[in-house]
Amino acid sequence: MTRSASHHGAPERARLEEHSANLGRPGEDPFLWLEDIEGNDALRLVKERNAKTEAVLRTDRRLQIESGILEILDSQERIPTVVQRGEYLYNFWTDAGHERGIWRRTTWESYRSDTPEWDMLIDVDALGAAEGVKWVWKGANVLYPSRDRALVSLSRGGSDADVTREFDLTTREFIEDGFFREESKGGITWADTTGATTFVFTDTGEGSLTRSGYPRTVRQWTRGTPLESSELVYEGETDDMYIGAAADHTPGFERSFVQRAIAFYETEVFELREGELRHIPVPSSADASVWREWLLIHLRDPWVSGEATYPADALLAIGYEDFLAGSADFTMLFTPGPHVSLAALTVTRHHVVVTVLEDVVNRLEILTPPARTDTGADDDGGWRRRALDLDVGDGGAAIERFATISVSPVDQKESDELWVSTQGFLTPSTLSLLTLDDGGNAVSLESLKSLPAFFDAEGMEVTQHFATSKDGTRIPYFQVAPAGFTADGTTPTILYGYGGFEVSLLPGYNPAMGRAWLARGGVYVVANIRGGGEYGPAWHQAALKQNRRRAYEDFAAVARDLVDRGVTAPDRLGAQGASNGGLLVTNMLTQYPELFGAIVCQVPLTDMKRYSHMLAGASWMAEYGDPDDPEQWEYIRTFSPYHLAEVGRDYPPVLFTTSTRDDRVHPGHARKMAAKLAGMGYDVTYWENIEGGHGGAATSSQRARMSALAYEFLWQRLG
Repeated sequence: MTRSASHHGAPERARLEEHSANLGRPGEDPFLWLEDIEGNDALRLVKERNAKTEAVLRTDRRLQIESGILEILDSQERIPTVVQRGEYLYNFWTDAGHERGIWRRTTWESYRSDTPEWDMLIDVDALGAAEGVKWVWKGANVLYPSRDRALVSLSRGGSDADVTREFDLTTREFIEDGFFREESKGGITWADTTGATTFVFTDTGEGSLTRSGYPRTVRQWTRGTPLESSELVYEGETDDMYIGAAADHTPGFERSFVQRAIAFYETEVFELREGELRHIPVPSSADASVWREWLLIHLRDPWVSGEATYPADALLAIGYEDFLAGSADFTMLFTPGPHVSLAALTVTRHHVVVTVLEDVVNRLEILTPPARTDTGADDDGGWRRRALDLDVGDGGAAIERFATISVSPVDQKESDELWVSTQGFLTPSTLSLLTLDDGGNAVSLESLKSLPAFFDAEGMEVTQHFATSKDGTRIPYFQVAPAGFTADGTTPTILYGYGGFEVSLLPGYNPAMGRAWLARGGVYVVANIRGGGEYGPAWHQAALKQNRRRAYEDFAAVARDLVDRGVTAPDRLGAQGASNGGLLVTNMLTQYPELFGAIVCQVPLTDMKRYSHMLAGASWMAEYGDPDDPEQWEYIRTFSPYHLAEVGRDYPPVLFTTSTRDDRVHPGHARKMAAKLAGMGYDVTYWENIEGGHGGAATSSQRARMSALAYEFLWQRLG
């Protein structure tokens, strides 16, 4: 009996085939009925599978892992991440007593203490209980500069679709006749500083959504008037991905913008000026932002402007009004290289801060523009550049070699202060306050908060390695090994990957993984495969559409390298991924089954023939291609695991997890793939959380259970 046969495979296969014959479309897709998200038959099967999974994975070890993860998620020692709005620091917080969370605020003086005093604004648990809705917090937009009201967004069960209500920060009550956006994907934001108008982009009836289910129009909505009578600012096309708007309220630089996302990597930006929309003529593949008097452009593709050619991944700067007047006098603020890419940028009152990756290790630079005269000319003609110096003040502790340093502005309109967060695989997160002077020099670094060590990392080691993919490309990966690790090929190992949408996987502190896996003797590996953004746009574009196989070849190369180096063996190696990473690891199951002993596939895509017709799937065709085009389907089918699965292969056991309330990646992907594999007799474990959205879980207890199920499954199969 091969590992692919399960003890309940034959009866389940017979039952599924019978059900499909009754409810599916024979000859087309026998499991189409599982796409009925709230269908009685589909949910009945979900509950049956959940019960089986709970019976198999409910062990003492699983319960210990779950309890340990929940302790971390509800710990009062976590860092309360805050944003400054006026005189207050705002935070959203969950713990054992507030499962769905509280929105609260405090002062700087109090936040600096070991036990800040918090002023609670909204208790989401109490609100949900009063209204009979399992609300999940989605964020708040506080009005500038008065800070006396906010637009608060909440979703049912964690879905992307949410509602927005206006909240009075003085009375701590929702405003009965205030702005209210009905449940939909989209948003609403302040259009002015008085609170009299908003920009709203949402479902307003027939024809108002794109094919992807996102808003197609932007309206300017005046307080006290019906939404249906609001002024139409912009209307996109049905095949566009998303239409949105935002207002910049920086004093002296007040502007409003409309963004038309044509596809995932193609956007047009317009400024709304004196009632007219003016297109900002930057490449549609670039990321453009207007900062005070400057236009910043991050290129995805090479760009010829004037007599100059700028490479992909370059960061350009030019005076905004100069550019609109026809100038092409750009300054290149970042120049990419073979091993160097631009990962992120943020701005303060006087500076641009860029995050640079060099072989997936990050560093930061401060860029300071020249002063501008009344005529618009530069007073000294050049931008100043300096490396970010963190060796100042009481927060300048030594930083782990592979640590990730991230920054964000405290108040980009008015100050040059930055939140600085540092963390590594084995280094708990710290939060500091960095102050820059007008010249971009770090003048102080104040340590504010630090996370305790939630697992014992003594003797553990982080190393970076490079595997060689099928076409000769070097693929970096991080390896985190437990204390006393010996490369004898016997250590249970998790290989985690994503490989899509320009997402870079950087070192970070994951205490749940550390406690559940590393502390129990497992090795953890993160693969930086193509499709991600670790080496800039070219790294991502190398695995798009017809080249998708490269991401899978890269991941397979890392798996082989782990075996060749003696870290583990195929029967001790597990693959784990979520969303696009779920598509990745399900392709490992169907295309490289000999390399793995188990697969954990979370909120995945699997059916690449129908993905563009399921929820937000159409928005990802720039990544995968259009399966309705016969020519494109020919290559898409080569990475559609739902169509690649076949009888008689030696597939490793697989765990699928998803959420009924995931309205981004349809739960039908996981349901159908699990049903098809189970019907073929393979070893399939399945768990579907009833709420949780694309994150898979809506509360800490749900997150702890979902994580514990995955780790217990891997320990049973690999340990």
